[in-house]
Amino acid sequence: MTRTVLITGCSTGIGRQLAEAMHDKGYQVIATARDQTRLTPLNQRGITTLSLDVTRDDSILAARQEIEKLGLQVDILINNAGYGAMGPIVEMPVAEMEKQFATNVYGPVNMVRAFTPMMRQQAGGMIVNVGSVSGILVTPFSGAYCATKAALHALSDAMRMELAPFNIEVMTVMPGAIESEFGNSAEASLARTLPPDSLYQWAREGIRKRARASQANPTPTKEFVAALLSRIEARHPKAEVAIGNGSRTLPLLARVTPTRIRDWLLQRSFGLHNYSQGK
Repeated sequence: MTRTVLITGCSTGIGRQLAEAMHDKGYQVIATARDQTRLTPLNQRGITTLSLDVTRDDSILAARQEIEKLGLQVDILINNAGYGAMGPIVEMPVAEMEKQFATNVYGPVNMVRAFTPMMRQQAGGMIVNVGSVSGILVTPFSGAYCATKAALHALSDAMRMELAPFNIEVMTVMPGAIESEFGNSAEASLARTLPPDSLYQWAREGIRKRARASQANPTPTKEFVAALLSRIEARHPKAEVAIGNGSRTLPLLARVTPTRIRDWLLQRSFGLHNYSQGK
Protein backbone atom coordinates (compact mmCIF):
# COMPACT_ATOMS: atom_id res chain seq x y z
CA MET A 1 0.00 0.00 0.00
CA THR A 2 1.36 3.42 -1.00
CA ARG A 3 2.10 5.64 1.97
CA THR A 4 1.44 9.38 1.84
CA VAL A 5 4.07 11.75 3.18
CA LEU A 6 3.59 15.47 3.83
CA ILE A 7 6.81 17.51 3.87
CA THR A 8 7.11 21.18 4.84
CA GLY A 9 9.80 23.56 3.57
CA CYS A 10 10.32 22.03 0.12
CA SER A 11 11.29 25.12 -1.87
CA THR A 12 15.02 24.32 -1.65
CA GLY A 13 17.63 22.08 -0.06
CA ILE A 14 16.71 19.19 2.19
CA GLY A 15 12.95 19.48 1.71
CA ARG A 16 13.11 19.52 -2.06
CA GLN A 17 15.57 16.63 -2.35
CA LEU A 18 13.68 14.60 0.24
CA ALA A 19 10.45 15.08 -1.73
CA GLU A 20 12.19 13.90 -4.90
CA ALA A 21 13.80 10.90 -3.22
CA MET A 22 10.59 9.73 -1.58
CA HIS A 23 8.65 10.22 -4.83
CA ASP A 24 11.22 8.09 -6.65
CA LYS A 25 10.73 5.36 -4.05
CA GLY A 26 6.99 5.24 -4.66
CA TYR A 27 5.59 7.38 -1.86
CA GLN A 28 2.62 9.66 -2.49
CA VAL A 29 4.43 12.91 -1.71
CA ILE A 30 2.77 16.19 -0.80
CA ALA A 31 5.47 18.87 -0.99
CA THR A 32 4.71 22.25 0.56
CA ALA A 33 6.21 25.73 0.85
CA ARG A 34 4.94 29.23 1.47
CA ASP A 35 5.46 30.17 -2.18
CA GLN A 36 3.96 27.41 -4.28
CA THR A 37 5.55 28.76 -7.47
CA ARG A 38 8.94 27.62 -6.11
CA LEU A 39 7.60 24.07 -6.14
CA THR A 40 7.01 24.02 -9.90
CA PRO A 41 9.97 21.68 -10.61
CA LEU A 42 8.49 19.17 -8.16
CA ASN A 43 5.03 19.50 -9.64
CA GLN A 44 6.47 18.85 -13.08
CA ARG A 45 7.79 15.53 -11.78
CA GLY A 46 4.30 14.48 -10.75
CA ILE A 47 4.59 15.44 -7.09
CA THR A 48 1.55 17.01 -5.44
CA THR A 49 2.40 20.52 -4.26
CA LEU A 50 0.55 22.86 -1.92
CA SER A 51 1.02 26.35 -0.55
CA LEU A 52 1.57 26.13 3.20
CA ASP A 53 2.85 28.63 5.74
CA VAL A 54 3.40 26.76 9.00
CA THR A 55 3.19 30.03 10.98
CA ARG A 56 -0.45 30.59 9.98
CA ASP A 57 -3.33 28.52 11.32
CA ASP A 58 -5.54 29.36 8.33
CA SER A 59 -2.87 28.15 5.92
CA ILE A 60 -2.49 24.85 7.79
CA LEU A 61 -6.26 24.37 7.82
CA ALA A 62 -6.51 25.13 4.10
CA ALA A 63 -3.77 22.60 3.33
CA ARG A 64 -5.49 19.92 5.40
CA GLN A 65 -8.81 20.57 3.67
CA GLU A 66 -7.13 20.34 0.26
CA ILE A 67 -5.50 17.06 1.20
CA GLU A 68 -8.87 15.71 2.31
CA LYS A 69 -10.42 16.82 -1.00
CA LEU A 70 -7.73 14.83 -2.79
CA GLY A 71 -8.85 11.79 -0.84
CA LEU A 72 -5.47 11.41 0.85
CA GLN A 73 -4.57 10.45 4.41
CA VAL A 74 -1.18 11.56 5.74
CA ASP A 75 0.85 8.61 7.00
CA ILE A 76 4.13 10.46 7.56
CA LEU A 77 4.49 14.13 8.50
CA ILE A 78 7.96 15.61 8.11
CA ASN A 79 8.34 18.99 9.82
CA ASN A 80 11.30 20.27 7.86
CA ALA A 81 10.53 24.00 7.45
CA GLY A 82 12.92 26.11 9.48
CA TYR A 83 14.23 29.62 9.89
CA GLY A 84 17.36 30.98 11.53
CA ALA A 85 18.49 34.53 12.21
CA MET A 86 21.91 35.11 13.73
CA GLY A 87 23.05 37.87 16.05
CA PRO A 88 23.62 38.73 19.72
CA ILE A 89 20.63 38.05 21.98
CA VAL A 90 20.70 41.54 23.50
CA GLU A 91 20.29 43.11 20.05
CA MET A 92 18.01 40.53 18.41
CA PRO A 93 14.85 42.34 17.21
CA VAL A 94 11.75 40.95 18.87
CA ALA A 95 10.15 40.32 15.48
CA GLU A 96 13.12 38.18 14.39
CA MET A 97 13.02 36.13 17.57
CA GLU A 98 9.27 35.66 17.30
CA LYS A 99 9.59 34.57 13.67
CA GLN A 100 12.08 31.87 14.63
CA PHE A 101 9.83 30.51 17.36
CA ALA A 102 6.77 30.72 15.11
CA THR A 103 8.49 28.73 12.35
CA ASN A 104 10.65 26.30 14.31
CA VAL A 105 8.50 25.60 17.38
CA TYR A 106 4.85 26.60 17.04
CA GLY A 107 4.73 25.61 13.37
CA PRO A 108 5.65 21.93 13.91
CA VAL A 109 3.34 21.70 16.94
CA ASN A 110 0.41 23.13 15.00
CA MET A 111 1.11 20.77 12.10
CA VAL A 112 1.04 17.82 14.50
CA ARG A 113 -2.24 19.04 15.99
CA ALA A 114 -3.76 19.37 12.52
CA PHE A 115 -2.73 15.97 11.16
CA THR A 116 -2.75 13.71 14.23
CA PRO A 117 -6.52 13.08 13.81
CA MET A 118 -5.84 11.61 10.36
CA MET A 119 -3.23 9.28 11.78
CA ARG A 120 -5.53 8.21 14.60
CA GLN A 121 -8.26 7.36 12.09
CA GLN A 122 -5.91 5.01 10.27
CA ALA A 123 -4.51 3.56 13.50
CA GLY A 124 -1.00 4.94 13.26
CA GLY A 125 1.59 7.07 11.54
CA MET A 126 4.95 8.77 11.91
CA ILE A 127 5.99 12.32 12.72
CA VAL A 128 9.54 13.40 11.86
CA ASN A 129 10.67 16.65 13.48
CA VAL A 130 13.85 18.11 12.04
CA GLY A 131 15.75 19.64 14.93
CA SER A 132 19.45 20.46 14.95
CA VAL A 133 22.74 19.82 16.67
CA SER A 134 22.37 23.51 17.58
CA GLY A 135 19.66 22.49 20.01
CA ILE A 136 22.27 20.53 21.96
CA LEU A 137 25.43 22.65 21.69
CA VAL A 138 24.57 26.34 22.09
CA THR A 139 26.97 28.72 20.38
CA PRO A 140 27.40 32.49 20.57
CA PHE A 141 25.39 34.64 18.17
CA SER A 142 22.83 31.90 17.51
CA GLY A 143 21.06 31.83 20.86
CA ALA A 144 17.54 32.36 19.53
CA TYR A 145 17.90 29.68 16.87
CA CYS A 146 19.48 27.24 19.33
CA ALA A 147 16.64 27.89 21.77
CA THR A 148 14.00 27.03 19.16
CA LYS A 149 15.68 23.75 18.29
CA ALA A 150 16.14 22.82 21.95
CA ALA A 151 12.44 23.54 22.47
CA LEU A 152 11.52 21.38 19.48
CA HIS A 153 13.61 18.51 20.85
CA ALA A 154 11.80 18.74 24.21
CA LEU A 155 8.38 18.91 22.57
CA SER A 156 9.26 15.92 20.39
CA ASP A 157 10.19 13.94 23.50
CA ALA A 158 6.81 14.72 25.05
CA MET A 159 4.88 13.98 21.85
CA ARG A 160 6.71 10.67 21.41
CA MET A 161 5.40 9.48 24.77
CA GLU A 162 1.96 11.03 24.47
CA LEU A 163 1.24 9.72 20.96
CA ALA A 164 2.58 6.21 21.55
CA PRO A 165 -0.85 4.90 22.69
CA PHE A 166 -2.21 5.79 19.24
CA ASN A 167 0.59 3.95 17.42
CA ILE A 168 2.04 7.24 16.19
CA GLU A 169 5.84 7.27 16.20
CA VAL A 170 7.81 10.48 16.68
CA MET A 171 11.36 10.76 15.37
CA THR A 172 13.63 13.67 16.20
CA VAL A 173 16.31 14.32 13.58
CA MET A 174 19.38 16.25 14.71
CA PRO A 175 21.38 17.24 11.62
CA GLY A 176 24.91 18.53 11.80
CA ALA A 177 26.34 20.67 8.99
CA ILE A 178 24.28 19.89 5.89
CA GLU A 179 24.71 21.45 2.46
CA SER A 180 21.83 23.91 2.06
CA GLU A 181 20.86 27.56 1.66
CA PHE A 182 20.75 27.98 5.44
CA GLY A 183 24.18 29.64 5.64
CA ASN A 184 23.31 32.23 3.01
CA SER A 185 19.98 32.99 4.67
CA ALA A 186 21.60 33.21 8.11
CA GLU A 187 24.27 35.60 6.86
CA ALA A 188 21.66 37.71 5.08
CA SER A 189 19.75 37.98 8.37
CA LEU A 190 22.60 40.04 9.85
CA ALA A 191 21.40 43.04 7.87
CA ARG A 192 18.29 42.95 10.09
CA THR A 193 19.76 41.76 13.38
CA LEU A 194 23.09 43.59 13.64
CA PRO A 195 22.61 47.37 13.87
CA PRO A 196 25.31 49.79 12.62
CA ASP A 197 25.97 50.87 16.21
CA SER A 198 26.07 47.30 17.53
CA LEU A 199 27.85 46.63 20.81
CA TYR A 200 29.55 43.82 18.90
CA GLN A 201 31.04 45.70 15.96
CA TRP A 202 34.44 44.42 17.05
CA ALA A 203 33.16 40.84 16.73
CA ARG A 204 31.50 41.16 13.31
CA GLU A 205 33.75 38.56 11.72
CA GLY A 206 32.94 36.10 14.49
CA ILE A 207 29.23 36.72 13.98
CA ARG A 208 29.58 36.15 10.24
CA LYS A 209 31.57 33.01 10.95
CA ARG A 210 28.69 31.67 13.06
CA ALA A 211 26.20 32.51 10.33
CA ARG A 212 28.26 30.51 7.83
CA ALA A 213 29.13 27.67 10.25
CA SER A 214 26.56 25.23 8.88
CA GLN A 215 28.27 25.36 5.49
CA ALA A 216 31.77 24.63 6.77
CA ASN A 217 32.55 21.16 5.44
CA PRO A 218 28.87 20.20 5.14
CA THR A 219 27.50 16.76 4.40
CA PRO A 220 26.06 16.75 0.85
CA THR A 221 22.27 17.09 0.89
CA LYS A 222 21.80 13.96 -1.21
CA GLU A 223 23.81 11.93 1.31
CA PHE A 224 21.82 13.35 4.22
CA VAL A 225 18.50 12.60 2.50
CA ALA A 226 19.51 9.02 1.75
CA ALA A 227 20.51 8.47 5.38
CA LEU A 228 17.30 10.02 6.70
CA LEU A 229 15.14 7.95 4.37
CA SER A 230 16.85 4.76 5.54
CA ARG A 231 16.11 5.73 9.16
CA ILE A 232 12.47 6.44 8.39
CA GLU A 233 12.08 3.10 6.62
CA ALA A 234 13.84 1.08 9.34
CA ARG A 235 11.83 -1.78 10.77
CA HIS A 236 12.22 -0.27 14.22
CA PRO A 237 12.87 3.47 13.68
CA LYS A 238 14.98 5.18 16.33
CA ALA A 239 13.48 7.96 18.41
CA GLU A 240 16.51 10.21 17.85
CA VAL A 241 18.66 10.31 14.75
CA ALA A 242 21.95 12.20 14.29
CA ILE A 243 23.07 12.68 10.69
CA GLY A 244 25.79 14.78 9.11
CA ASN A 245 29.14 16.35 9.85
CA GLY A 246 29.42 17.27 13.54
CA SER A 247 26.14 15.63 14.50
CA ARG A 248 27.92 13.32 16.95
CA THR A 249 31.10 15.15 17.91
CA LEU A 250 29.42 18.45 18.84
CA PRO A 251 26.85 16.90 21.20
CA LEU A 252 29.70 14.91 22.75
CA LEU A 253 31.57 18.18 23.29
CA ALA A 254 28.48 19.61 24.98
CA ARG A 255 28.13 16.61 27.29
CA VAL A 256 31.67 15.90 28.42
CA THR A 257 33.44 19.27 28.36
CA PRO A 258 33.29 21.35 31.56
CA THR A 259 31.21 24.48 31.05
CA ARG A 260 34.09 26.91 31.58
CA ILE A 261 36.28 25.14 29.04
CA ARG A 262 33.42 24.83 26.55
CA ASP A 263 32.61 28.53 26.89
CA TRP A 264 36.27 29.44 26.44
CA LEU A 265 36.56 27.35 23.27
CA LEU A 266 33.40 28.78 21.73
CA GLN A 267 34.21 32.36 22.71
CA ARG A 268 37.58 32.06 21.00
CA SER A 269 36.09 30.33 17.99
CA PHE A 270 33.65 33.19 17.36
CA GLY A 271 35.84 36.16 18.27
CA LEU A 272 34.56 36.98 21.72
CA HIS A 273 38.09 36.98 23.14
CA ASN A 274 39.01 40.08 21.10
CA TYR A 275 37.05 42.67 23.05
CA SER A 276 40.12 44.54 24.28
CA GLN A 277 41.23 44.89 20.68
CA GLY A 278 37.85 46.34 19.77
CA LYS A 279 37.93 49.21 22.30
